[in-house]
Amino acid sequence: MDKVVITGQNLSLEAFAAVCRENRWVELSLEAKQNINESRRVVDELVEQKAVVYGVTTGFGKFSDVGISPDECLTLQRNLIITHAVGSGEPFSRDIARGMMLLRVNSLANGFSGIRLCVVQTLVAMLNKGVTPQIPQKGSLGASGDLAPLAHMVLPMIGLGKAEYKGKLLDGQEAMNRAGIPVVELMAKEGLALINGTQAMTATGALTVYDAIQLLDIANIAAAMSFEANHAVIDALDPRIHQIRPHEGQLQTARALCRLLENSRNVTRQGEIRVQDGYSLRCVPQVHGASWDAFHYVEGKTEIEMNSVTDNPIILKDTCEGISGGNFHGQPMAISFDFLSIALSELANIAERRLERLVNPSIGGFPAFLVKNGGLNSGFMIVQYSAAALVSENKVLAHPASVDSIPSSANQEDHVSMGTIAARQAKEILQNVRRVLAMELMCACQAIDLGENRGLGKGTAAAYAAVRKICPPLEDDRPLYDEINQCEKILMDGTLLTCVQNAVQVREI
Repeated sequence: MDKVVITGQNLSLEAFAAVCRENRWVELSLEAKQNINESRRVVDELVEQKAVVYGVTTGFGKFSDVGISPDECLTLQRNLIITHAVGSGEPFSRDIARGMMLLRVNSLANGFSGIRLCVVQTLVAMLNKGVTPQIPQKGSLGASGDLAPLAHMVLPMIGLGKAEYKGKLLDGQEAMNRAGIPVVELMAKEGLALINGTQAMTATGALTVYDAIQLLDIANIAAAMSFEANHAVIDALDPRIHQIRPHEGQLQTARALCRLLENSRNVTRQGEIRVQDGYSLRCVPQVHGASWDAFHYVEGKTEIEMNSVTDNPIILKDTCEGISGGNFHGQPMAISFDFLSIALSELANIAERRLERLVNPSIGGFPAFLVKNGGLNSGFMIVQYSAAALVSENKVLAHPASVDSIPSSANQEDHVSMGTIAARQAKEILQNVRRVLAMELMCACQAIDLGENRGLGKGTAAAYAAVRKICPPLEDDRPLYDEINQCEKILMDGTLLTCVQNAVQVREI
């Protein structure tokens, strides 16, 4: 994939991530340029006719009944940006900020927003030359668009705000100057066209669901390692069980575990050591599988939103109309990202229970807290505490944001989605889940070393080797936090997954 051609209609999650994180080159298709130009022609005609069109010849929100003359249009659009840029909190990460820019370009490319082509090309140039606005994370209600975050995105375009360029945080004007990108003067409708949309929540949620799909492979690897350590009963993965309850995620998870455990001599058959295992082992296909189904549902909803027009008003080229609607409302994504949070949280819930089976001698039969000289040594005792704390925190973060609403703009905007909060919560939950899985992998390797290791499976052997490369067996107490960090790092950067994929296919093609 040499470059990503923007049409407004076919941006995939993979291409989106490539632009956000790999700085993939972006360009507008010829059809997108034509659509943008035709849409702008309609706005110019509406202004000339002095038609009543929200945000073009009127004020915003409660001020929608205040008329704006043609000679005030430029001031109106500039005032919109500078007054709406009131976000707070830490800035979004660079990849999310780039994602917001890319999604706004993709939405505008459909040609229903009435913006000039040169303004859209300014955003494209910023992506390609690496000018990234500094955008505070907090301040969006998720309806009327992600107004505050997107206004911060626009500030450098008009020579204001802050932006990162070549690793340095600069004033917006200076960043644009160094990159050789002229700033713009916004004309009628253009400020509104840039900030009235769901791009902050969608960019955050899109990268989170992209990572969640990758993380599910890691969760399956961690579960397979716990299978090995516990000499778990592999009959629970028998495909005949899953074919008669054919949820796709359940089927996929059972197959993945079987591939990871292929040739394992540690797993047992029903009645060989025990008749059945606890739920956190026996029900991995059902639990991980439910998250698989949720992630792919959210992926589908996200890709629809990525390729949608979320502006207001909508400029209809064929009939030369500007119609006010509610496409900016984030509820479809708010509910989806709340669902994502729940599905992510469950991966950590069950992982922590598998971890407990390893460190608790009354359940797993290993030395207490996975250390031989217990008492003098605490081993992995507090690792389980830390995992439990993260799991508990996730339960708070998974409270749905979408069920909340606070009226705004003097009750003109009387129902909002809180979708950006939902997306941000999902992202934080994902980070907690990744750390819990790193802890489970470390504990499973330790338990395998302390138990009777008859021979690991194809996939689990590769995972064991990758973890042991950075986390040696624990003989006596030593600081573990850095090793947990290192284990988490190989989950985040793909090292573990690549090692396992070189040994066995962990996902259906």
